[in-house]
Amino acid sequence: MHAYLDTHVVVRLSSGDTKGLTGAAMKAIDRYDLLISPIVRLELQFMYEIGRSKTGGDQILGHLEEKLDLRVCEIPFDRVARASCRETWTRDTFDRMVVAHARCAGDAYLISADGDIGANYPFTIW
Repeated sequence: MHAYLDTHVVVRLSSGDTKGLTGAAMKAIDRYDLLISPIVRLELQFMYEIGRSKTGGDQILGHLEEKLDLRVCEIPFDRVARASCRETWTRDTFDRMVVAHARCAGDAYLISADGDIGANYPFTIW
C-alpha cells in the first residue's frame, strides 16, 4: 500500500525534524511505500528560489530516495491535471496536484499537516 507525502512533510523529513510529525504520520511513514507527486519537486525548487529553503528540490529528493526509498509517482500528468480540476476547494496549484495524485492512485493515503487538505481529502493522515 502507498502513502503520498506533501511538500512540507518532505521538508521536515529531509531536515531530520521528525519531532514536528505526529505519531500517526510517523507510523504511516514506516508502514507504507512512500510516493510524491512530481509537483512536490517543483514546489521544493520554488521554496529554494525564494529563500525559504537552503537546499534545492533535486538534492532534497535524492537524499530521501536513498534514506526512505521515496519514489516519484508515475501516473500520467494529464490524468492528474484533469483530476486536479475537480479540486475546487483551493486555488493552491501545488495542493490541488498533490491531492489529485493521491486520488488517481485509488484514494491513497496522503500524509499532510495542511488543515485544508485534511478537511477536503478524507484519506489524509496527520
